[in-house]
Amino acid sequence: MQIGFHTDAFNSAYWNFEKCLGWAQENDVHFIECGVIDGVSWIHGLGYQPHIALYEDPLLLRRKMENYGVQMSQVDAAFPLSGKDGPLYGVPYVLKTIPWAKHVGCPRIATTDGLDKPEGLDDDEAMEIMRRSYGQIIEVAEAYEIHINIEVHGYFTTNPDRLAEMLAFCDSPYFSLNLDTGNSFIAGQDPPAFAERFKDKVDHVHVKDVSESLAAAVRGDETGIAVSQCALGDGVNAENIKQVLGILRDNGYTGVLSMECEGAAGPMIEKSLAWMRSTLAELNIPEEK
Repeated sequence: MQIGFHTDAFNSAYWNFEKCLGWAQENDVHFIECGVIDGVSWIHGLGYQPHIALYEDPLLLRRKMENYGVQMSQVDAAFPLSGKDGPLYGVPYVLKTIPWAKHVGCPRIATTDGLDKPEGLDDDEAMEIMRRSYGQIIEVAEAYEIHINIEVHGYFTTNPDRLAEMLAFCDSPYFSLNLDTGNSFIAGQDPPAFAERFKDKVDHVHVKDVSESLAAAVRGDETGIAVSQCALGDGVNAENIKQVLGILRDNGYTGVLSMECEGAAGPMIEKSLAWMRSTLAELNIPEEK
C-alpha cells in the first residue's frame, strides 16, 4: 500500500501547497491529496492555504510535483451533493475539476453528502437528487477515465444502508468509495464492519484516529470531522484502523492510505507517519513508494 496525506493537515499552520510538497519530500512520502478551489481567495493568493485553485495550470503544477517526487492520489471536490444546493453548486464544481484532474495526473476525485439531514427535503428526495447528480458526473468522469469516489463523511454516507444505495446509483468502474476510518467511527459505526461490507468498492482511504475526549463528547452525534486532533495510534480508534488495514490487505487493496491529522508544522503528523509505517510492517503490508 502507499502512504499519503491530505494537505488539510496544514490548514492551521497556514502553509501553501509547495511547502506541503517539501514536507512530503523530506519525509519520503510520494502521494498527496488536496482540496480544489473554484475561484480566488485572498488567503490562498497570499500563500496561507495548502490547497489548489483550479485556475492554476495543471501541467505546470504536475511538473513541479514531479520535481519533488510527489504525485496526487486524489483531489477533494466534496461540496455536499445531498442538499438543494448540490445540483446548483456541487455538480458544476466536480465537472470543472474532472478535466483539471486529468491534466494534473490525478486519477480520482472525492465527493460526498452534507454533514446533516438536508433542510427542506425528506431522505428519499435527497437521495434522488444525488442519484441524478452522480449520473451527470459519472458520464463525464468515464470520458476522462477519472474515478469519482464517495467519501464516508455525512448524514447519508455514514449510514451503511444508504451508502450501499448510493454506490448503486451508477454501474461504472469509475464509481467507487473513499473509506474514512475516523468518520465512520465518530458517526457511531464500527469501522472494521464498515470496511468488510464495502471492501470491494474501496478505491482510496482516509486514515483518522479519534481522541478519547472527542469520542466521549460527540461520537454518535456527529457524522464527520475535518481532521483528527490526535496522532494516529494515540486515539481510541487505533485498533479499528489496524483491523481495517488487515481487511483491505486480505482483499488485495494496494492503493493509497491518506493520513488526515493535525499537522500544525509540528510533530503530530510525523508521529502519525511513523505509526503508519510500523503498523504496515507489523501487518506484513509492504509500503510502495
